Amino acid sequence: MDIQLKRGLLDVCVLAAIKGKDSYGYQIIKDMKPYLALSESTLYTILKRLETANMLTVRTAEHGGRLRKYYHITNLGLERIEDFKNKWKELLSIYRFVTKEDDRHDQT
Repeated sequence: MDIQLKRGLLDVCVLAAIKGKDSYGYQIIKDMKPYLALSESTLYTILKRLETANMLTVRTAEHGGRLRKYYHITNLGLERIEDFKNKWKELLSIYRFVTKEDDRHDQT
């Protein structure tokens, strides 16, 4: 898969993971695990990139005697998810067009 496409997909996945409520690194990985495997180093690179792009904000809070970073999606992050969903519809349409011959061959 094209590295830029994969990077964009992972960014949107991380945004979607915190869309409903603020979350922290380990929980984000845990929430995404049924859908895709993501290492901590990859996740924190994505989180930093999204923070720099103003798609999420970070706050630090104490939890169990330790400091934990919580991530919150911004309006720009929500817009990124909506943009992805709109573009995905177009990609699905292109995919159906490209594979329509495959579907015909599978039915014969």
